[in-house]
Amino acid sequence: MSYRSRLNPPASEITPEAVFLHRRALLMAAGAAAAASLAPARAQGIAPMPLPAKPSPLSVVEKATPENLVTSYCNFYEFGTDKDDPPRLAPKRLVTRPWTVRVEGEVRKPRTFDIDELLKLAAMEERVYRLRCVEAWSAVVPWIGYPLAELIRQVEPTGNAKFVEFTTLADKSQMPGLSYPVIDWPYTEGLRMDEAMHPLTLLTFGMYGKTLPAQNGAPLRVVVPWKYGFKSAKSIVRIRFVDKQPATAWQKSNPREYGFYSNVYPARDHPRWSQKTERRLGEDIFSRRRPTLPFNGYGEQVAALYAGMDLMSLY
Repeated sequence: MSYRSRLNPPASEITPEAVFLHRRALLMAAGAAAAASLAPARAQGIAPMPLPAKPSPLSVVEKATPENLVTSYCNFYEFGTDKDDPPRLAPKRLVTRPWTVRVEGEVRKPRTFDIDELLKLAAMEERVYRLRCVEAWSAVVPWIGYPLAELIRQVEPTGNAKFVEFTTLADKSQMPGLSYPVIDWPYTEGLRMDEAMHPLTLLTFGMYGKTLPAQNGAPLRVVVPWKYGFKSAKSIVRIRFVDKQPATAWQKSNPREYGFYSNVYPARDHPRWSQKTERRLGEDIFSRRRPTLPFNGYGEQVAALYAGMDLMSLY
């Protein structure tokens, strides 16, 4: 990929459409996954290990997408804009111990959490959430974690806290993708408070019964399954509660195409393509496309959050 194309990545770089344009990408990604599995554990600072977890009643009954596909075809621009860059580079470079998350802003109890403190907070609530998600693909992933609301309650937001802003790691010594000004680093994302408090918004530490892989956002990320994947910030180092809507990475980079809410809302076409249908990661290019579900199928749980809003303009 040329430098120019990295600065102006095509639509396929951040939407489900790409994976089905050709089969070669999947074959290359599968090879990258095999290589990543051999990377030394010390690179991430934590040995791969099973995480005990209970099934969540919020899980869908659909079959999970094969693990090797989800861990080998990734969007994580800090490690490069090609889908095989994160699985090839992140396991070798990303150090996840020590790791802290600073929580600040409009809260009564600001504090800095060590990653192990956050894991202990999960001791009684850690569950497997088999959820639909849309990132560089559409998939069903068994995430391991607990509702972000559990952490939010620990710091006691004030009445002025209207939004939550997430800031992710930006370390050039670990992340070669930061050399490309694709966006204004560090990567930032945000949610409205009621979205952040929803039980489907997860603070996630693992997937497929294992510690979260580096290329998928280790050591912790958020997962917001009714929104497009770029809303689910990876490798978080700061959570800030604010009174005004924060500017987010893709919104700053290309506001015409990427709004603050970024709900899966098939009635609103992307400026350059339709979002009415999709394919799941791993499905053949010749398979019949399935209709994209409003709010990614979670309308019953989350549609009330947006009652009275014009989702065609507030995209």
